[in-house]
Amino acid sequence: MENENIQVLLVEDNKDFAKLVRVYLQRYDKDKFDVTWKENYTDTFKELETNQNYDIILMDYFLPGKNGLEITKELKAKRYNIPIVFLTVNKDFELALDVMKLGVDDYLVKEEISSPVLPKTVLSVIEKHRLKDQLMQLEISQQRLNAIRETLMGVIGEFERPLGEMKLMTNDIKEKFSAETQKNYTKIIDENVKRIIDKLEKLKNLKVYKSIKYIKDIKMLDLSAECEDGSGC
Repeated sequence: MENENIQVLLVEDNKDFAKLVRVYLQRYDKDKFDVTWKENYTDTFKELETNQNYDIILMDYFLPGKNGLEITKELKAKRYNIPIVFLTVNKDFELALDVMKLGVDDYLVKEEISSPVLPKTVLSVIEKHRLKDQLMQLEISQQRLNAIRETLMGVIGEFERPLGEMKLMTNDIKEKFSAETQKNYTKIIDENVKRIIDKLEKLKNLKVYKSIKYIKDIKMLDLSAECEDGSGC
C-alpha cells in the first residue's frame, strides 16, 4: 500500500465532525488519505454510482432519513465490495453486534478519532480486505482449474487415439513412397502431430489457471504459465 492514496468515503451528517476526521487522518499521514464527505443516503449512492474506487467507507449511524445500518444493508444487497467501518457516539454493544452481523469490518467510537486508532484501523481493515480478495481469487482460480482438468481428461483421451493413427500413417507413407514424394507429406504431418501432442501434455500438467485475451471478450487458456515446480508446463 506504499505510495498509494487511500480513498475514503465518509458518510456523516455533522460538518464539524467530518472536518475533524479529515484533519486527524491527514495529521497521521498528510499525503496518505483522500477523504470524500457525503451527508446522507441519497448523496452517498449518487457518489457510488459514478465512483466505486473507494478503499473504505466510514459510516456514521445517526443520519437523516435512512440511518447508517439501513444504508449498510443496501450496500451489501447491491454487492458493493468496499469495506465499512462504523462510527458511533457511544459504546453500544447491541449496535456493535448488529453491524458485525451485516459483515461490517470494524466499529469505532467517535471519541477515538483524535488518536492513532482511526488511521491504524482504516489501514488494517483495507489490508485485510485486500488479502481476503486475493485469497478469494486464488480459490476461484483453483476451482476453475479443477473444472478444466476434469473436462480435459475426457477430451485428451479422445485426441490420443487419432494422434496415434496419424503417427502410423506417416510410417506407412515412408514405407510406400519414395523419399522425395513422402518428404513434404510426412513433414507436415509430423510437425502438426508434434504440436498437438505438446499442447496436450501442457494441458495434462496444467497447474495454474491463467487466461489471456483472444478476440474481443473471448479469453483462452495461457499455456505458457509455469508449473508449480518452476519448470515450463
